[in-house]
Amino acid sequence: MATRAAARGRDLYFELIRRFPLRPLRSDEDLDEATAILDELSDRLGSLTREEKDYLDILCEQVAKYEKEHHAIEAPSEAEALRYLLEARGVRQAQAAKEMGIAESTLSEVLAGKRKLTRAQVGKACAYFNVGPTVFGF
Repeated sequence: MATRAAARGRDLYFELIRRFPLRPLRSDEDLDEATAILDELSDRLGSLTREEKDYLDILCEQVAKYEKEHHAIEAPSEAEALRYLLEARGVRQAQAAKEMGIAESTLSEVLAGKRKLTRAQVGKACAYFNVGPTVFGF
């Protein structure tokens, strides 16, 4: 019985290899094909064989590597991050400044891109928004 299941798993694995060989992605077309297979496998995640899971893991690594090299997303500026957090929390600048213990003028200058938050201010903002310091570039 275990031999039959193992053979089935190998067959499914080789079927995936024939459809889309595991190799470095070299184009956006490769990325699109890989993404389609990732979506298909992800839809069946609970029923994948060990071999299919192995294929999925390696294909995910190739997709992540290609996207990092060719479609990298820049981190938001401190002003963009602060603007987003204010909006997501649904608070105005004045209210947030008061509750964080940071001068409203400081937040205005940060939002205008004229200054950066100090380390202590980042700590207050992180506690207030419940985020890590990397959100503000620390």
